[in-house]
Amino acid sequence: MDTHDAISDFLTTRRAKLTPEQVGLPDFGGRRRVPGLRREEVALVAGMSSEYYKRLERGNAAGVSESVIDGVSRALQLDEAEHAHLLDLIRAANAGAHPQQRQRPVRKTQLTFGMRQTIDAMSTVPVYVQNGRLDAIATNALGRAVFSEMLDHASPPANAARFIFLDARAQTFYPGWEAQTRQIVAMLRAEAGRSPYDRQLSDLIGELSTRSDLFRKLWGAHDVREHRTGLKTVHHPIVGDLELTFQAMDLASDRGLQMIVFSAQPGSATHERLQLLANLTETTVENALR
Repeated sequence: MDTHDAISDFLTTRRAKLTPEQVGLPDFGGRRRVPGLRREEVALVAGMSSEYYKRLERGNAAGVSESVIDGVSRALQLDEAEHAHLLDLIRAANAGAHPQQRQRPVRKTQLTFGMRQTIDAMSTVPVYVQNGRLDAIATNALGRAVFSEMLDHASPPANAARFIFLDARAQTFYPGWEAQTRQIVAMLRAEAGRSPYDRQLSDLIGELSTRSDLFRKLWGAHDVREHRTGLKTVHHPIVGDLELTFQAMDLASDRGLQMIVFSAQPGSATHERLQLLANLTETTVENALR
């Protein structure tokens, strides 16, 4: 990924989403050549010279301080994920100017024995572990049962982005498929900022861009998002619709991996269906061991 272009595209797309009124500036009318704020308006709100901001938006991040980034973030009304993404892009651009400073992350492909034992012990809730590329690294038995549509038909490692964009069954499995596509792309965009020299990530993005017009369109929007908590609805082929809340946690013992724990409201239809799926899974495992 060219980090200078990524900085330019990210700032340009954020600027295009705002109007002078939204940032407290008067709008004197007249035709604007581009949507959203002008560069000069961003610079004014951020408290810097127009030339300095223009240089940054061209991707020249040399010597940019965190206070400058904070000012730009306030001016463009970036949320926490967008602010972190801008920081990642600027750090990557500066590291790119000094090749010896580049950090090529080692992506883990399996859990430590202790963490594997821990998620297996969490037998009453689905657990799913992924890396930043959205490869499925591990699940417990119930997690594998819930996401069997993706996991059972993919060459390892199964990848959530490939499933969403390249497997037609994803549109049935996720009733809110369109929202899921935006979420997936925003997560990959954030990871690309954190790991611009990850060749496997670049290859994945290239593959999806080539094979999916929708992915290519969403990727060009430069939206970013964190994946921490929320509601995921899936249509399971055996037990039907499941509305699951989730909590995602970065693993300190397995850096680069994220554990997602799903749960259902006690007494709800989803809770009953999840229990049914757990019983079916346990029976299948017992039969396999006989």
